[in-house]
Amino acid sequence: MSVGKTLALIFSALFIGMQLIPVERTNPESDPSLEIEAPAEVKAIFERSCYDCHSNETRWPWYSNIAPAKWFIARDVKVGRQWLNFSEWEKYDEAKKEKLKAMIFKAVGLAMPLGTYVKMHKEAQLSRKDRDTIRAWTGISPEEIMNNPKRYLY
Repeated sequence: MSVGKTLALIFSALFIGMQLIPVERTNPESDPSLEIEAPAEVKAIFERSCYDCHSNETRWPWYSNIAPAKWFIARDVKVGRQWLNFSEWEKYDEAKKEKLKAMIFKAVGLAMPLGTYVKMHKEAQLSRKDRDTIRAWTGISPEEIMNNPKRYLY
């Protein structure tokens, strides 16, 4: 057997073996009374661009069944829900909601949604109007965050 065929066989065996490692991909039951209440325009943006990682309503795409992608996607959803879960918004006290709104204000201008997510989900890309709409919803101004940063530290 040639070296190329041996390497292909080893790679194939490793790839198949990776598929056997289980990953939790669930959507926990949600109480609709705990879901975030926001104006329809804001909620539509959140559902389109944020809910797959920040709610209990994740749409698990076909490639979330294939390692190694399934590991990264499951991790991103788990961490996303830990930081902010729109399906459980009403569980947060007012102080946490205020800090989460500040985090959302900053994140939509910097890192969210993740670039790797947007590459696969073009519809999730936030426009300038989307960002402005979300920021207006938070009720926070950039000046307020700059002048009072400790208040908005998570």
